[in-house]
Parts: sequence; C-alpha cells; structure tokens
Amino acid sequence: MTTIHLHQTTTATPEQFVAGLTDFGPGRQELFGNSADSYLQVHHQGPHDADVTEGSSGIWERLHYDWTDPHQVVLTTTDSNLWGGASGHTYTLTQNATGGTDVDAVVVRDGKNFKGRMLATALGVIGSRFLGRQFKKTVEAIEARGDGPRNPDTPTPEA
Repeated sequence: MTTIHLHQTTTATPEQFVAGLTDFGPGRQELFGNSADSYLQVHHQGPHDADVTEGSSGIWERLHYDWTDPHQVVLTTTDSNLWGGASGHTYTLTQNATGGTDVDAVVVRDGKNFKGRMLATALGVIGSRFLGRQFKKTVEAIEARGDGPRNPDTPTPEA
C-alpha cells in the first residue's frame, strides 16, 4: 500500500474548491488529468455525496464521494480494475488568513492485483512528483473557474 501526501495553497475558498471537486459535469477532465470524460459515469449524486466511476488510460475506479464536512472531502474506492482495500483520497481544506485555502490531499493506493501492486510501488517512488504536478494543475484550474461549477448552458461573459 502506498500513501502520498500533497499540499497546495489556493486563492479559492473551501466552498469553491469543494464545488470543483464535486462538479461531475462535462469537462471534468479539464480539472482532473486522470479523469477522462469518456470514463465518467455518475451513478448517484446527492447534496453531500456521490457515487461516480472515473478514470483514464485503461485505469478506472468507482468512488464514493462524501463532503458532509465542508472542510473535508473523502473519496473511498468501492470498485476498480487496479485499486482495492484502503484506496481513496482525502482532501482537507483550511481557510487561511488571506481568504484562500490550504489544501492537504492524501492519496492511498492499495493494489488489488499484480498490475495494481506494481503501479502502487511505482507511485511510492515517483508519486509525489507525478501526482504533485497534476494536483497543482487541478488547483490552478479550480482557481480559474471563479465562483462555482461550470454550466455548459450558461453563456460566458465573452459570449
């Protein structure tokens, strides 16, 4: 099992960050490099939880999202072609003095088969660098969104 700790500071508020994490609409891949729109399937979405399958490049996982605590979003892997056991993600959000947010992310990868165990081992070696770059891009994309989820039916100011 591999555990990776990541940290970023963002100008987004905790509410904006949660809105980005829990926006399961088209274009999700613009926020999350490992979530191709072609893999995205929302099985259930409530006001504070969701059941979603996502992935890319032949790797998929079904995740239960829980954001009942507005300062923590917990993603628990419920099914995957590679990940099992204690796999998932936890985002802890702390508003800072400037109005932005300190985001601490913990990614746990517990391979359930040979390929999953090999990838978890590789992530143990390069995961902080590789996932850290992707995490930084996600934070920047959420900042760029402004104040809420995208709605493809709402015209942009440039339109």
